[in-house]
Amino acid sequence: MRFKPMHQPKTAILVFAQSAQKEAQDKGFFKSAELFEQLNAHTLQVVEGSGLPYFHISEKQQKGNSFGERYVNAIQTVFDSGFENIITIGNDTPHLQTRHITEAAEKLTETSLVLGPSFDGGYYLMGLQKAHFHPASFLKLPWQTARLSSKLIDLFTQKDIQVHKLETLTDIDALQDAKKIRNAFRSIRNNLQKVLEELFSVANYIVTRAISFTSYLLTNTLYNKGSPQLM
Repeated sequence: MRFKPMHQPKTAILVFAQSAQKEAQDKGFFKSAELFEQLNAHTLQVVEGSGLPYFHISEKQQKGNSFGERYVNAIQTVFDSGFENIITIGNDTPHLQTRHITEAAEKLTETSLVLGPSFDGGYYLMGLQKAHFHPASFLKLPWQTARLSSKLIDLFTQKDIQVHKLETLTDIDALQDAKKIRNAFRSIRNNLQKVLEELFSVANYIVTRAISFTSYLLTNTLYNKGSPQLM
């Protein structure tokens, strides 16, 4: 856990993010370790730019048998440390900027829930007031599904609680998510751009070679009029 003190703060940031090595193990695509090393660095740079205190809780500090349990326990840890508001983020949103965090912090002075939705149906940021954090209700949410964001909003709007939405961004859960981000490099750190470029240079080479090899097989095997070739 990392905590940066601040004079009598009411809001703290929770960076709920695994190490690059664990992300690479879970995500498993080429250069995922290098990519998430840069994403972790980018995330912490954005967080520190806000000037708010923060907790970085990785897989080493997380407690629980499921993602939902680990996430809820991490939120509880921050609230138990004396904070009234929390802003939670992960490490998989390259276009996350300090302005998203500062906007969330400002809105939490008048709004119970701030949500930064992601295109896959989840969210990259959640700002929450302590008074509206009910662990039992949060544990019932459909974590890691495309219904998460909508269900969380429903949980609050059913109680006539206002929700403020930030802009929608793309997070990286798989290689196809990284592809969506490749052509939108504005506001992404140079080192992160480099890793993404390397990732897709190799991916494109592999695809090109696979197409060439398939074409060779079709030409020299399926349409061969002589003796069968040894494969």
